[in-house]
Amino acid sequence: MNMRRRATLIDRRRLDRLYRRYHRRALVHPDPVGFLHDYPGLRDREIVGLIASSLAYGRLAQIERSVSHVLERMQSPSDFLKRSSMRSLLRTFSDFGHRFTAGEELAAMLYAIKRIINRYGSIEGCFNAGFKDDDDTILPALSAFVAECVRAGAGRPSSLLASPSGGSACKRLNLYLRWMVRRDEIDPGGWERIPPSKLVVPLDTHMFRICRALGFTRRRRADLRSAIEVTEAFREIAPEDPVRYDFTLTRFGIRKDLDIGRLIEECGGNGGSC
Repeated sequence: MNMRRRATLIDRRRLDRLYRRYHRRALVHPDPVGFLHDYPGLRDREIVGLIASSLAYGRLAQIERSVSHVLERMQSPSDFLKRSSMRSLLRTFSDFGHRFTAGEELAAMLYAIKRIINRYGSIEGCFNAGFKDDDDTILPALSAFVAECVRAGAGRPSSLLASPSGGSACKRLNLYLRWMVRRDEIDPGGWERIPPSKLVVPLDTHMFRICRALGFTRRRRADLRSAIEVTEAFREIAPEDPVRYDFTLTRFGIRKDLDIGRLIEECGGNGGSC
């Protein structure tokens, strides 16, 4: 059975049933998207989202501690960055550490964001500058955004902001874009120009395992080509919103009370009825 034929076994009716069951605010914790719900102002929220998504690697408890450590020092992230210099950022986050990310790298990213906001008015404005309506996906604009961050950071690339131009699946930045572009009970949205149809699935290890088992990809690495392949499979099911089911499906890797194996058995095995 080829991949495209197998992907159709997971039809929209089944996925929507899962969506109704698990796409609920009560199931957000410990997902880092929860941090965004604390910031009603869009310009604060887009900064918070970039911080939270950039640090979204490693154990969830560690992610929560690290993001909280940063945000506790910013009552209003947009006002905080306006007042900050590179020197003050280095001083503020001198004690920060998140796995292999030290305070110096975090400070450099925040300073690059400050300079981008000064130039474009917002992070959204920078993304929009690199986005073309006839692009198939958000990936060209994402490459342009990361390149602008490198320029704003005095030419220093950051491990916090991977670029699709290097073949990375860019899971964290695609997660950020899902949060900022989509708007529903989970994703607070706020960015208006980019349509959800252009988004790419944030392909983490949980989503990759699920999508391989369901036949959405046969690739062995969760790289950019895999992310595109998986997104195309979801686009056949939900062309207007191919990342619609991302939060729902990844609950089965994040939450201890939900089991990936059972999901795969019900949705992919012998025409199950998930």
